[in-house]
Amino acid sequence: MKLALFGKSIRKENYPYLIQLIDKLEAYDCDLLVYEPFLKSLSKQKDFNYKVTPFSSHTDLVGNADMVFSIGGDGTLLDTVSLVRDSGIPVLGINLGRLGFLSSIYRDDIIPAVEKVMNDEYTLEQRTLLNLTTDSGLFGDFSCALNDVTVTRRNSTALIVIHVYVDGVFLNSYWADGLIVATPTGSTAYSLSSGGPIVAPGSENFVITPIAPHNLTVRPIVISDKSEISIRAEGREKKYLLSLDSKTDLIEAGEEFRIRSADFRFNLVKIEHKDFYTTIREKLKWGLDVRN
Repeated sequence: MKLALFGKSIRKENYPYLIQLIDKLEAYDCDLLVYEPFLKSLSKQKDFNYKVTPFSSHTDLVGNADMVFSIGGDGTLLDTVSLVRDSGIPVLGINLGRLGFLSSIYRDDIIPAVEKVMNDEYTLEQRTLLNLTTDSGLFGDFSCALNDVTVTRRNSTALIVIHVYVDGVFLNSYWADGLIVATPTGSTAYSLSSGGPIVAPGSENFVITPIAPHNLTVRPIVISDKSEISIRAEGREKKYLLSLDSKTDLIEAGEEFRIRSADFRFNLVKIEHKDFYTTIREKLKWGLDVRN
């Protein structure tokens, strides 16, 4: 099996788990590709017993990897989106970070998870992505997000007025600190902390969530992911922050941007007994009560 390992920085206390993972993959005689900056860091801690191929971009992966192991946290996994793009290469998230909704494999579960992958005891969960279009071509040749697209104020404390249309029909002008458009995957991220609902994967919806709206009757709304959302922000500032998952750029006040569902899906590897509902119960501590 041809496996790609992607990661960024790893804390010192997590190196034993990482070395354990690599030793297991070597025992299975896997062809290993390792993200080049990550490989340089690993080489200081681990001598590889056989050839490891470095990679640095999307083109290095296509046709050369059967699966990507994302090693870190949810932020690291989000960065794999621009690597796999529309190739269909599945991604398994190994959580060496903190909360980890997407990276659901804990430190102590790494070896059992690898064994299940090698024995084809896993499923693929297809996750919807957002596709962002701007007149100025922000974010280059790949402008898709697994979690969310957000527009927020830049430097001042002044509110933004954010005009939103759904399929050409006016929805609302939000007076707020910003606005989030989230996928079901992103519904447990920034949108959730801003009061948005949790949306199950596969529900074919987007969530539009205002950030600190000035009018208390304004609430998040769930719409079909078949819709196109058009947004224009204006106010006292000349530019605003536009974020695509972890990537951020500046957009001119008054410039319209459009959001729709991408025409491909992100394949998230799900190991047995690690379903969405179990994950949110565990991560959000649902059901915990001192009376139990």
